Amino acid sequence: MEILLAIVIGAAFGAVLDRIGATNPTYIGRMLALTNLNLMKTILLAIGTGSVLMFAGQMIGLVDVGHMSVKAAYVGVFVGGLMLGAGWAASGFCPGTGVCAAASGRKDALFFIAGGLLGAAAYMVTYPAWKASGMLDDVMGGKTTLGTVPGSKFDGLTAMSGDIIGILMGLAFIVIAFVLPERIGGGGVAVPAE
Repeated sequence: MEILLAIVIGAAFGAVLDRIGATNPTYIGRMLALTNLNLMKTILLAIGTGSVLMFAGQMIGLVDVGHMSVKAAYVGVFVGGLMLGAGWAASGFCPGTGVCAAASGRKDALFFIAGGLLGAAAYMVTYPAWKASGMLDDVMGGKTTLGTVPGSKFDGLTAMSGDIIGILMGLAFIVIAFVLPERIGGGGVAVPAE
């Protein structure tokens, strides 16, 4: 049943990504060039809404804190983030939108997926060297959150409630999504999803 639910939710999420234009590399390129911010506004609104719902749900007991997963911070994460951003800008796809674009019939997305799999394989083969380099050693406390979340096994950098910080950050993302203009400097034209 859980697999079926995951497939249904994943298909619905993919359909929404396709509908808002996130599977169109031209649309993504214009977002990254800051000439059309509609997609960015949608992403910020989704992250903000999800944060408010999750952290508020944790506070009132609807969401089990035990399901919260915090990834360790290490230099390799920051390097990988820069590589992901460069790949996203060059290809017009991130991993999720690339799979959705392939499912919607975009052939260029198949090459993107193949490149991602090749990169993952190269990382697996060279993992011992990366581990030995120290780039995978924890920094800033490893698995640490900005604020302390009651009932979680993760330390907070501050004594502030992590749930309150999560809600405030989510609300900030929602406000930014509504305040951002659709375009900066008048450049770029909205591109419908292909």
